[in-house]
Amino acid sequence: MNNPFTNLFKKKTDSAQDIAPQTSSSNKKEGFFSKFFKNKLGKSTVKGEEVIGLDFSSNEIRLAQINSDKSNQWILQKFYAHKFEGIPEDANILDHQDKIADELKIALQKGKFDTSNAAIAIPVTSAIIRVVTSPLMTDEELNNAVKTDSLWENLVQLTDNLDDYSIFHQVINRDTTGNTMDILFVASKLADINSYTDIVEKGGLNAVIIDVKCFALKSAVDQINQISGTIDDSNLTAVLEFGLDENYVMILYENNPIITDIFIRGQDRKTLVESDNPEEMDALVRRYITQVKQAVQDFETKYEKRIRNLKVTSNLENVETYLASFRKNLVNTGFNLFDPLDGVKIPAQLEESINLSNRSHLSTVIGLAFRKLDVFGYFKFVTAVKNINLLPNRDTMMKQKRAKAFSNFAFKGIVGIVSIVYVVLFGLSFWQINTLNGKIADYDQVVQNHEMKSLEASKAAKELGKLKKALQLSKSIKSNKKISFRVLAQIASAVPKRVKFLKLDYNGSNQIIIEGLASNDQDILKINK
Repeated sequence: MNNPFTNLFKKKTDSAQDIAPQTSSSNKKEGFFSKFFKNKLGKSTVKGEEVIGLDFSSNEIRLAQINSDKSNQWILQKFYAHKFEGIPEDANILDHQDKIADELKIALQKGKFDTSNAAIAIPVTSAIIRVVTSPLMTDEELNNAVKTDSLWENLVQLTDNLDDYSIFHQVINRDTTGNTMDILFVASKLADINSYTDIVEKGGLNAVIIDVKCFALKSAVDQINQISGTIDDSNLTAVLEFGLDENYVMILYENNPIITDIFIRGQDRKTLVESDNPEEMDALVRRYITQVKQAVQDFETKYEKRIRNLKVTSNLENVETYLASFRKNLVNTGFNLFDPLDGVKIPAQLEESINLSNRSHLSTVIGLAFRKLDVFGYFKFVTAVKNINLLPNRDTMMKQKRAKAFSNFAFKGIVGIVSIVYVVLFGLSFWQINTLNGKIADYDQVVQNHEMKSLEASKAAKELGKLKKALQLSKSIKSNKKISFRVLAQIASAVPKRVKFLKLDYNGSNQIIIEGLASNDQDILKINK
């Protein structure tokens, strides 16, 4: 098999910069705010999207779901490994799609997964991975070149038609001094991609991410390095995939992977599974380590960096036996099994299922579980080669997720505003209730006073009624005040000076009787006149 990984990533020069050509200050500001908005909203969206990591082989299906808590600690929320029989170990699983799909349904039910989004990974042997160098272009120019297929026709020579492939690309380095840039090119046959998505859909899931296993492994290593804070010297980590399915050395340097394929013969695979003959095992180890040593030396010579340890992932039960032989044949390099759950919080109900002496074979599924839907391209702002997705309709899916995210964002905003309004109204109501309660604190006394005043008002009303009645009656009586006044005035003018009235009676009609004293009879006669 041809080695598609040699010199996968080139060394960055001192003048290389991961930036686009310079733009105006207004564009810079717009780009900054756009990135900031996408970054913040992207993080929020990432947390809101649940993704199941799905890894399957000819005899086992592994499912994992990982989330982070409020303190940003990763938690293995769900995990289930489903073993089954009926497919030969060396068989191509794409030839047994219905069987895998049926077993996937069972695994989902037993694992009690309720999320439909799935991230899967195809074998490295099913992917074409290259880094090509092209003249420096802006993102717009690059997209136009990709749309017309002219870029890949000039830079990548494929034996088949480009239309037969699902292609993912990403700029990993821009060298403004040399006026060039490096582009990661990842492709896989559409027929294979569709076969994998058919298995997932028949099993009851929706494939939203199709990664390559080596990059899923990188995702797991990146996250565990970040969690543990034990990144090797100069951001250097070396990983060895050793097993029945795939074999390669992946060196992660400055956050980019350099991958070298390790070739093993068909007889070697049989030895790994069945043989316990020391001579056969030693011969296999010598051939294997020779290739590993060559890959390590090539890197150390080119980049002038020393690789002291290799993290090993393997699906072999007797891997420790081989690691002991590896250490003897490459004495200056350490070989340690990689634990993809190192630093991840494990709930008590899952401890038994992951309590394994060799957890390295879980690296792919855990790496996929670490993937969240990068709807806004969030990972592009964090690190290169982080969001590989070979899904053919990924753009449409991303648009749908983006629309959904904005809808959720708007809905949450409306709900927040309504909630604030309700809180304000509730606060005002509470204040009014307290105010009214304060005003009616003396309610009983007020009621008592009201009753007394009502009784007094009732009595006063009765008296007022009597007075009004009397007034009405008085209006019906005719007054003779004028006549009486005139009579009295005439009497007063006719009374002599020496006469004193003692009594005056008026019969109300035509007679007035006057009694009094006079000094002599002449005065009395004057009155009579």
